Amino acid sequence: MGLSAGLDFETRLFYKPGAAALLRAELGRRGYVCKPITLGANTDPYQPIERRYAVTRSVLEVLRETRHPVTVITKGALVLRDLDLLAELARDGLVNVVITLITLQNDLKRVLEPRAASPQARLRIIEGLRAAGVPTGVLVAPVIPALTDPELEDVLAAAAAAGAARAGYVLLRLPHELSALFRDCLRQHFPERAAHVMSLVQSMRGGRDNDPHFGTRMRGSGVFAELIRNRFRLACTRTGLSTGRGPEQSTALFRPPGGDPAQLDLGL
Repeated sequence: MGLSAGLDFETRLFYKPGAAALLRAELGRRGYVCKPITLGANTDPYQPIERRYAVTRSVLEVLRETRHPVTVITKGALVLRDLDLLAELARDGLVNVVITLITLQNDLKRVLEPRAASPQARLRIIEGLRAAGVPTGVLVAPVIPALTDPELEDVLAAAAAAGAARAGYVLLRLPHELSALFRDCLRQHFPERAAHVMSLVQSMRGGRDNDPHFGTRMRGSGVFAELIRNRFRLACTRTGLSTGRGPEQSTALFRPPGGDPAQLDLGL
């Protein structure tokens, strides 16, 4: 769209008013094969404008209607608004929710995620989801060396205490314009640590700011990356968090929108 990856990304938001209708048409397409999908893999499905436009909620309504399995990844408190839909999907084993959490410090959160829910609010989200029977996990992403990584064990322990059942993590990635933006952020807010942070980042990325290779881009390589990997595993073992993908979601309940599911199964 010709926008920057900085303030434009945070303040100029786009939405698809017909997203639910497009989804309904796709799910009803002849030959559609039901497979679990994810909301939030590219950008948070609970952006501030979701409160007004309810695009994510309309998508969840279609998924509930069609009994389609879904995973939701978010750091937004607005996910609790849709607890009725998520709880109904959860009763049939059709939903997982993952809450991202990188720090328990409000001051650090305000610098790194200025428009996101507070750490305490996210822990309450986990509590609310689990109380409603929605399978919930925590994603520590991104883990930033020498900035947020010292909290890794504390974040996992707090999430487990709030009711998270599983956990994952992703090391900091700096593709394209993000490298320059992150370096500017370090110089502005953490000047005494900027060089050390980037040195550790590059040690995990083969001497570069970013490693785009599929097998290593999320976990990194090298001594520091291996240290994070081991710390994560030990912390999950200690707190009882699973490190898997979460409960397997069945596609057997899927029913295409409209018509008689029984007739559709017969090819009529």
